[in-house]
This record gives sequence, structure tokens and C-alpha cells, in this order.
Amino acid sequence: MFYRKPLEERIAERQAKLPPLKEGQHFEHGPAKFVFVALITVVVLMHVVGLAIVMHFYS
Repeated sequence: MFYRKPLEERIAERQAKLPPLKEGQHFEHGPAKFVFVALITVVVLMHVVGLAIVMHFYS
């Protein structure tokens, strides 16, 4: 009555419609790139601040 294709087939059809990835382009989704860069930036800043605090108290 309400026939739907299996999830795997629907995903395969959707991916077949996408253009091929360009060489060197790792993120095709803008928000994912933003979250990744923001997360790396926060981790680096936390390390620098933590190191500064430790150097202040132990030097």
C-alpha cells in the first residue's frame, strides 16, 4: 500500500546525484567546517591558558 524503498537504496540514490568531490576539499558542509575549526581553536586556547597558569604558580 505505502511502499517505500529501503533506507540504503534511498541513501545510494541521493549520493549518486551528488557531484564528485574536488581534490583537497575535505569538508563539503560549511557548518561542520566551522565547528571543527572552532573546536580546535578552543582546545589550543585552553592549553595556552593552562600552561600560562601553571608557569605563573610554579616559577
